[in-house]
Amino acid sequence: MQNQNQPHVPPLAPVTLVVEDDPDQRQLICESMRMYFDDPDGRRIQAVGTGRECLQRDLAAMDIILLDFNLPDMSGLDLLSKVTTLTEAPVIFVTGENIAATAAQAIRNGAQDYVVKLGDYLFALPVVVEKNIRQHRMKLENARLQTQLQASLEEIRVKNLQLEESLARMKQMASTDHLTGLTNRRVLADILERSFQEARRYNFDLTCMMLDLDGFKRLNDTRGHQLGDRILVAAADVIRANLRSSDAAARFGGDEFVLLLPHTSVDMARKVGNRIRNDLLTATRPMLAGNILVSFSVGIASLRSHSPADSDALLSMADKALYAAKAKGKDCVVEFTPEDKILV
Repeated sequence: MQNQNQPHVPPLAPVTLVVEDDPDQRQLICESMRMYFDDPDGRRIQAVGTGRECLQRDLAAMDIILLDFNLPDMSGLDLLSKVTTLTEAPVIFVTGENIAATAAQAIRNGAQDYVVKLGDYLFALPVVVEKNIRQHRMKLENARLQTQLQASLEEIRVKNLQLEESLARMKQMASTDHLTGLTNRRVLADILERSFQEARRYNFDLTCMMLDLDGFKRLNDTRGHQLGDRILVAAADVIRANLRSSDAAARFGGDEFVLLLPHTSVDMARKVGNRIRNDLLTATRPMLAGNILVSFSVGIASLRSHSPADSDALLSMADKALYAAKAKGKDCVVEFTPEDKILV
């Protein structure tokens, strides 16, 4: 707690520029400020008599500017418009113009306060100066904090976007095959179950196709994994090019692929399968030398044609049809039937 007997220590004088054309008033204003503030050598409180002299000073170094409304070389409002482009220091009009409209215009043009030269205004002026400097510093601090807050919010926004992008990439990596970009086997199970239930609920057909690259293992072993990977990517591209937006395709195993075709009959699916077979031959022929070719064996099963009990049964039927295609000589499309009768 401050000792009541301790002498009052005046605050350090703000760097002040008094712009007043009347020498007596100029001196009185300066003395009033120096009496209130600590400015023993008079260096922090300066004074000029014209607008031109004001503009010649280093206004950016000022804490506050006390400006007369009427000056010999320009109006106070004209000077105010120039001053505010050179400094952020608050400007207080100290003038004999006791007109409300004039005061309002000064405030609108950028002045922070307006003091009329009436009564004991010289005693009140330093307090007004102190108050305005405090308010101005609070304003600057608030602006700094606002800028800092906006920067922080922008940083958070950018980090959130980066996080969302990272999560999206992780989700994509978790749901797709890294080599072909097709859906992976784990996600296929969910898509198959959902598609099967929707087809049965809304009474539309769903066809499942299983495709396997013929002779891929031998090619991979004799020609290298790099070529094998190129063939797998080409096969995935061919599959994608032949699908609708409602269809789904997945890499099921090493060289096996599964396609789900909603609203598609066996006959329609057979056409898709044959088109994929032909397109694969065209796409891979430039990669292969001699008489080596890569083809697709395709097995087909559908909900309406084969009445599987569940989604796993539908996939199993397509798998059995694929084995039948392999047994038939490969590079063909086979529809699922009971083992004693295979339809091509």
